[in-house]
Amino acid sequence: MALELFYWPGVQGRGEFVRLALEEAGVEYIEMGAGNETQGRGVPSITHWLDGAEVERPPFAPPFLRVGDRVIGQSALILMWIGEHYGLAPKDEPSRLWTHQVQLTIADAVVEAHESHHPVSAGLYSEDQRAEAQRRAIDFREARIPKFLRWFETLMARNPAGPQFLIGDALTYADLSLFQLVEGLSFAYPKATARALAECPKVVALHAAVAARPRIKAYLESGRRIAFSEGGIFRHYPELDA
Repeated sequence: MALELFYWPGVQGRGEFVRLALEEAGVEYIEMGAGNETQGRGVPSITHWLDGAEVERPPFAPPFLRVGDRVIGQSALILMWIGEHYGLAPKDEPSRLWTHQVQLTIADAVVEAHESHHPVSAGLYSEDQRAEAQRRAIDFREARIPKFLRWFETLMARNPAGPQFLIGDALTYADLSLFQLVEGLSFAYPKATARALAECPKVVALHAAVAARPRIKAYLESGRRIAFSEGGIFRHYPELDA
């Protein structure tokens, strides 16, 4: 049975973190936001779960994953479930919890990336808060991007199993998410991210290793990989990357 992934059509967003894990695991899944209503898909399939009066436990927002009669929301929780069911998480509980903690920190970085161009309100157009964004972006590119990336570098350096991965001696969903975070930051803040990555060779090596994994490589080169855009979480405004 194919899993059903619900996310807004045509947008990478937080859904991309889930897609990468599903692709690496080789799991069959359906993009429910794509397609049309006659197929039971499209935006109405998303709003049904968000707004339907008959839905007892509606998710707050996409992405969410439907597994049989269960609906799992929140990217980090979805990834925890995928990791434990498809071999992308450690087997011992302390390491599983540590992987989840790392993932939550990645989620924090994603929020800060979004708020660097929407510091006042997500409900306003970026043009309506550009002055505030320019102030916020200074701290994000000069302090926060380096701090996050240095922390991941430290985790890899201190990994008892060696610096190949963030946790243990095998790829986890956190490694895939760090790959996507680096991708997003490199798109939105190419200059600032390049400066920070110059001091994080282990993160650079992990990013390259993930991109070269057969299933991930095939996905990145396929037409199914949605491109970054100015409608997503990671947005490139040259003036913010001054």
